[in-house]
Amino acid sequence: MRRAHAAAARQFQVSASGTEVWGWQGRTLGRRAGDCWLRVVSAEADKAGGRLWEGTETADTHVPRSVPRPRLRGVLDWTSPDVAYRAELTEYVPVPPVTSGTPALDQDIALPDAWWAELKSALGTLATVPTDRESVRQNWVDRNYQRFLSIDPVRIRETTTGHADLHWANLTGAPLVLLDWENWVRLPVGYDVGLLHAYSLAAPATAARVRREFAHVLDTDAGRTGELVALAQLLQACSRGVHPTLAPLIARRAQELTHTPVPTP
Repeated sequence: MRRAHAAAARQFQVSASGTEVWGWQGRTLGRRAGDCWLRVVSAEADKAGGRLWEGTETADTHVPRSVPRPRLRGVLDWTSPDVAYRAELTEYVPVPPVTSGTPALDQDIALPDAWWAELKSALGTLATVPTDRESVRQNWVDRNYQRFLSIDPVRIRETTTGHADLHWANLTGAPLVLLDWENWVRLPVGYDVGLLHAYSLAAPATAARVRREFAHVLDTDAGRTGELVALAQLLQACSRGVHPTLAPLIARRAQELTHTPVPTP
């Protein structure tokens, strides 16, 4: 990955000097390169392409500029005998994300009212973007609700376009910028803000602020359905050892919605 990143820097004629930022299981590597951010994605050669591979590029062309995000400056693809690579050069965002190294809060944060208004506006605009990109499918709900929520599957009846990875490491402080667009898709109404709320559970005042700002979504039947889907997927991740300290809080929130005991991972 380091060799691939260096090769991409030469092709883009930039000098990467920032701290290495690794993605899940070493799948991505990003570094600052002057006024840009250079990120390299890798996959087995026969598995390259598809939704995640193309997400940053399609977001740049389809999502309105009023949604604050880094602009894409270039894309480069190449393949070695066994591994495919995609390099994405985007503008560098000088404002740090709210959290670093973890998507979850461990203490309350103070964000201005204008920040929350910007987030609501950005998600509202994103919801209007037409796309055939799809993530959460009904068959996943049908297979996994009993296992992770101990309830019968629900029907996903209302969907919207969303970020699909809305957590505190993908949101900057003021001014707001939404980072990491590889996964944007159609998803259940309530999924995005339900996910953000779940990642706020260890910070009660911030979690309450999320619920207050997005009550118009989360307090609807469709919003509760989307939040439950997000919680079920997080519980699946927790069952694999992810977020061990957050797992009991996620399970408790799921039980509050379902009134049914949930197995704690």
